[in-house]
Amino acid sequence: MIAEILATGDEIRTGALVDSNSAYLAERLDSQGVEVTRHHSVGDAPAALRTVIDEISRRADIALVTGGLGPTVDDRSAEAAAAAAGVGMALDHKALKQIEDFFKERGRPFSLTNRKQAMIPAGADCLYNPVGTAPGFDITIQRCRFFFMPGVPYEMKHMFNRQVLPRIEEMQGDERQFNLLKTISTFGLPESLVGEKVAAVGDQFPGITLGLRAKFPEIQVKLYLQTRDDQAGCKMLESAADWVVRQIGRPVFSDDGHSMAETVGNLLISRRETLAVAESCTGGLVGNWLTNSAGSSSFFLLSAVTYHNQAKVKVLGVQEQTLIDHGAVHESVACQMAEGARRVADSTYGLSITGIAGPDGGTPEKPVGTVCIALVGPNGITARRFHFSFGRRLMNKRIFAMAALDMLRRELVAPIKKTDVQQEKNGNR
Repeated sequence: MIAEILATGDEIRTGALVDSNSAYLAERLDSQGVEVTRHHSVGDAPAALRTVIDEISRRADIALVTGGLGPTVDDRSAEAAAAAAGVGMALDHKALKQIEDFFKERGRPFSLTNRKQAMIPAGADCLYNPVGTAPGFDITIQRCRFFFMPGVPYEMKHMFNRQVLPRIEEMQGDERQFNLLKTISTFGLPESLVGEKVAAVGDQFPGITLGLRAKFPEIQVKLYLQTRDDQAGCKMLESAADWVVRQIGRPVFSDDGHSMAETVGNLLISRRETLAVAESCTGGLVGNWLTNSAGSSSFFLLSAVTYHNQAKVKVLGVQEQTLIDHGAVHESVACQMAEGARRVADSTYGLSITGIAGPDGGTPEKPVGTVCIALVGPNGITARRFHFSFGRRLMNKRIFAMAALDMLRRELVAPIKKTDVQQEKNGNR
């Protein structure tokens, strides 16, 4: 069974809007064992829409179409589908009432232009939209079954998972094949070394296919398996993942799809411990990552972006003489920043970052990409200096933030003894 994906709209065609819908749908179809053979992008012109729908209808078994179901004159997907199918448009009264109720519940006036959204091709099966105003529809044209869905990602995902996917599974019947995927995320090793460590996974687990993906600044190990037995396949994939984790060791921070920030947050929550962060060169990036997840208020107490030296002194209590003697990018300054953040927030841990993100500001002693990270907690304080050879500012900021969170992660997983902390701190000064 093959599928094609069509994203509609001039904003998609021109690149003004990034098409995340097609990537999501392709991944979901692949996991269901449906082969996606083509991606399309077409604007709002009716002739272009009808042409591409007609082409797809002669090749594919399934087509997923997003966008063009809104109330304005440039939303023409339904009309184009009707023209390609050779039918007229019909009003779906249940869809119309749902749209009217949507506006009423939110205290917003219903516009007659929204009535257009309840018009679908005659004979199509309406896909009702409880989280928005644009219903979708299911229609067969030529040999292909088309599923038209809203372009708003949240509405599209809701409709696909609850209404479209069950219909696709029904079409597959007993021939359904599962394309399983397991992702192991690592940080701190180059892609080549990660690849060497796990190259034999296919020999250890026949049927498993290995893939590596550089998702800066992490390296992901992808394990793929095609199977008709979902449960047995999942068990085999888990065993293979356990083997991969053992081969790589501590650089693995997740085997369940969680980001570094989510992993750290979950560790802090499970330990009932708290964190305060002081950032300079990363400008609040660590705080942003940590607070992207619900529940972060249970462990994240403070984010202090002390970019200027005087902010480091006045907010965190960094000693002016330390700044004069060493400059802002130094382990001693990082330690005082971490201690200050922890003191102000009364948190279990204090984490700090001070560095040179570039592209300017480097010196022979402290080139661009130099960063000092300090962590203070129940086991003492440690500070480390890193140098990352990325000339791009945003890349440096991301890897600085990732390195800081990884330092905390490793402490939470296997705490460092206080004597080791002091030696590491002194050794980097």
